[in-house]
This record gives sequence, C-alpha cells and structure tokens, in this order.
Amino acid sequence: MVDVSKKVKLDGQSSKVIGTHNGVFHADEALAVFLLRLLPEYTGSAVTRTRDINVLNQMDIVVDVGDVYDHGKLRYDHHFRGFNEVFGHNHNTKLSSAGLIYKHYGKQIISKHLGWSEDEDRTLQIWLKVYKEFIEALDAIDNGVSLYPTVENLPEAAYRNKTDLSSRIGRLNSNWNEEFTEQSQMTRFEEASKLAGSEFLDSVNSYAKVWLPARDLVVEALSKRKEFDESGKILVFKTFCPWIDHYFELEHLPQFEVKKDEEPLYALLPDSNRGWRVRAIPPNSTTFALRKPLPEPWRGVRDEKLAEVSGVPGTIFCHASGFIGGNDTYEGALEMARKAVQL
Repeated sequence: MVDVSKKVKLDGQSSKVIGTHNGVFHADEALAVFLLRLLPEYTGSAVTRTRDINVLNQMDIVVDVGDVYDHGKLRYDHHFRGFNEVFGHNHNTKLSSAGLIYKHYGKQIISKHLGWSEDEDRTLQIWLKVYKEFIEALDAIDNGVSLYPTVENLPEAAYRNKTDLSSRIGRLNSNWNEEFTEQSQMTRFEEASKLAGSEFLDSVNSYAKVWLPARDLVVEALSKRKEFDESGKILVFKTFCPWIDHYFELEHLPQFEVKKDEEPLYALLPDSNRGWRVRAIPPNSTTFALRKPLPEPWRGVRDEKLAEVSGVPGTIFCHASGFIGGNDTYEGALEMARKAVQL
C-alpha cells in the first residue's frame, strides 16, 4: 500500500502519482518531477518518495529510482549497470532522470508552454537549445562527468564554483545537524522542484523570445554579406542581437555557400551607447581564439591616435586582444572591417 504520509497533496491534483526516491534529493529528479507536472496527465500530481520496490510498482510513473529504464512502462531510472542512454543530436553525455524525461516529453512540454505546435521547427530548435544550455549540465553533474578531461599534473583550480543549480538544490536538503524527517524532506523537495522548474521555464522563455528571433537576422546577414564587401567576409547586423550561436549553426548550410577560405572574419553591430562595433569572429562559439584579430598596430589604441594608425576617421578604440573595435559611424566601422580583411 502507498504510504500517503510521504505524499504532498497539491491543488488541482490529478489521480496519477509520481514516484521517486526518498532521502537526499538532487537536481535531476527535482526537475524531472516539475517537468512531468507540466504535462496534462500529471498536472498537480502527488509525489511519493520511497525506495520500496513494492510501493514503486504501484506508481503511475517513476523517476530516478527502481533500476529500470523503460519508456513503455513509464520507468525512468539511470543508476543501474549497463545504462548508457544519451540525448543524441551530437550530445553524448549519459542522461540523468531529468534528461530522460526531457528527451521523451520535452517537445510536448515546450509546445504546451509556448502555445506552439509540437511539429514546428521552432519547437525543435528550442528543445535542442534548452538541452544543450540547461539540461545537459544537470545530466553530467548527476552522473559524475567532469566538465574538463582528467589530466595528471594539472594546476589547482583558481577558484571553486558552487553557484550552479545542482549545488543550490543540494543545499536545500536537511543539514546533518538538524531534524531530518520524511515530511520535512518532502517539503524541501517540493521547494527544490519549484526552484529547478523556475529556472527551466526562464531558460525556455529566454531562448524562445530572445534567442530564437535573432535567427532570421543571422540568415539575412549571411545571405547579404557580399553586398557589403565582395569578399563575403563581413557580416552586418543593423540591430544588435545574440547572433553567434546561430551563425555557427547556419554558416555551413549549402544555401549560404560559405567556402573554407571565404568564412566571415568580422561582424558589424550597432552599440547601445555609441556608434558601431567591429567584432572579430572566433572559429567556434566556445573559444576566445579568433579567425583573424583586428590588425596588431591598432590594438590597445584609442580615438585620434587610432584614427591616425588605421587611416579610418571616427575610430573610438581597438581592444588590446584585437577581438573588437569601435567607430562613431556605420560607414567608419565598415571601413575598419574592410581594411582588416585586407591587411
């Protein structure tokens, strides 16, 4: 029989019950439960936290416990020997319960939350982006996957970072020197689930409403790049936007015909404070390296001195690394970029 003392009844509770383990909770099952409750069939569902297999067998759906992963049976554990499920789509991190639920139900959750069709390309784009930027880290942390390769003789880290979601949820558990009861821990689990869910929805909303709309601007910049310079190595964005991730996803598509020796080197964007910026483009979205920094004589030079060195009027600055420079006008920024291409 289900131990109802381990449930929390919520307003509008459905008849279905979600099972997960008791004891110390983690970010993955806290988020998995929140995600399930976003689905119509589990809206407001109660949660039973236990490791008793006889009780778990009575649950409608079980996450993060039970030694079974079977989508057909609605069982989503990842701790047992031989489990190697990954998200796919070039992601090879072993999934946690959060990743499992997101893999199977994420598109449905996103389409319902945003009011989009599950079959739309934009739903697919947000599903993939949220996994990459939000869910995968939870999968990796829960499965003990290091962010960096393990290499002997590495220097000690310069600092520790315990501000991530997994760490913050971990701190919501009952402390060793205070009362620990099933009911108090259940209350804390609900708090953890709401925290994980709030950050998940913030992520979905941001990528859907801020990140994705920039995609059309990147498509336009790539399509028209030879209008601004015949080399095709300058992108122009008339509106500031989060362009870089989209660019690296789009540049190799056949429709843009970007050959290896014709890859864009610089992007022009308006600055909210003053003038325009010339941004050197990196080889990928995760590195500080640059395909071609702004010319060395310009670096670390400002204003009239930079105008003299570069031969371009209206210059404001050039960063010491050569990754970005500024000009008072669009025409001046474009001239800077054209000269940088040629030098």
